[in-house]
Amino acid sequence: MTYSTLWLSQIQFFSSLGFMVLFLVIELGLAWVLLYFKIRSLGAGKSPWTEAYRFWVRVFALAFVLSLASGMPVLIQFGSLWPTLMDKIGDVAGPLLAAAILSTFIFKSCFLGAMLFGQRYVSDKVHALLVFMVAVGVLVSCFWLLVLLSWMHTPSGVSWTEGQYQVVDWWAVLLNPALPWYAAIFLFSSALTVGFLMLGVGAAQALRRPVNESERLVFRTAASIACVAVVLQGLAVVGAGRMTAQYQPAKAAAAAAYWRSGPQADLILFAMPDEQAAVNRMDWTWRNAGSHWLQRDDSGNLRGLDRFAGMAPPVGLTFWSFRLAFLIGVIMALVASITLWRAHRVHYDPGALSRGWRHVLAGMTFSGWMLLLTGLAYLLFGSFPYAVTGTITVSEIAGSIHFDALLGGYIAYLVLYAALLAGFFQLLRHIARYGVVPIARRRGRA
Repeated sequence: MTYSTLWLSQIQFFSSLGFMVLFLVIELGLAWVLLYFKIRSLGAGKSPWTEAYRFWVRVFALAFVLSLASGMPVLIQFGSLWPTLMDKIGDVAGPLLAAAILSTFIFKSCFLGAMLFGQRYVSDKVHALLVFMVAVGVLVSCFWLLVLLSWMHTPSGVSWTEGQYQVVDWWAVLLNPALPWYAAIFLFSSALTVGFLMLGVGAAQALRRPVNESERLVFRTAASIACVAVVLQGLAVVGAGRMTAQYQPAKAAAAAAYWRSGPQADLILFAMPDEQAAVNRMDWTWRNAGSHWLQRDDSGNLRGLDRFAGMAPPVGLTFWSFRLAFLIGVIMALVASITLWRAHRVHYDPGALSRGWRHVLAGMTFSGWMLLLTGLAYLLFGSFPYAVTGTITVSEIAGSIHFDALLGGYIAYLVLYAALLAGFFQLLRHIARYGVVPIARRRGRA
């Protein structure tokens, strides 16, 4: 396989996996938000909390359908783009993928129908239990996928024998060093994405008309979720950075653009990495502040990119994807904190915020998606050339698909994803524009 074909394969897989993750995080975050709405409505009767649930359960259903449908191309490409990967890691990946699929059908599919269509036929407490089971199902399904992804970056609990991994300790596989940090980042990213989604929809509604009590409660909940999630996300990223330095030193060196090993390292805030000359141009640094994010060797020196000649990830892509993710996270943190402060002063009425700030929030409705995609790019491309850290490279598991066929398939996937995104945006716009009919008014018409 040529170098260009190899990179096109990686980009195609990244696009499909990224599309699935966009809706998976909305599904995960909204599942627990809906449970919160449902629990609040139990103590207050048929309240605005019930109307909030009825509005956002529609968005949840859309995200569920799209995440489930987009999972199929990922599974297909897992086998077509990397046909020999399962031969090498099947003893680990097979049970984990089977557990994820089984969890999806048992928890999500079985309880989801009763949750969506059985509300009128069961008591409120039983329906709340159904919402809880769906939320647990989404979380469990994501857990197995996160175990596989994190294990591929920090393989543990296995033996490497004759070109294959064999499991020797399932607990070590399940609790590999990267899992706590990847799981935390994914969980807090889902909360942050959903928080900004609800803030953006509430702001867009307030630009068109006065909001009702239900929408004010949603806005208050979203502002609180976004502020808490962005702080916890920052802590998780710090922990993940320390873990990466220990177990993926080449990725850490590429993210830091640290070219030559030595006793100290500057923290590169901004630069234009030149991979040909192995230097940073137009760099803006913080002197001697980068040592915590790099691995030290036995002699106490920090390991730079010169220690990974030929096996280092693409420095520019790794460097900039991490900084773009960091920049987006900082902007979201500022917007979330300012929004919470302003909203508190006006009793969490988005219509009382300035029109300019409502436009800002509406424009950042899907900022969580941008954070996820840049973070995913850093996670996947920063691991190159390895598919499984330290042993299996991407080139040795790649298929023999011709470049033209691969490009045609990728374009077809992009057209499909664009159509699905357009449909999602249109349906979300319709739901946000017309909202839900208040329960009292609906009963009056009946």
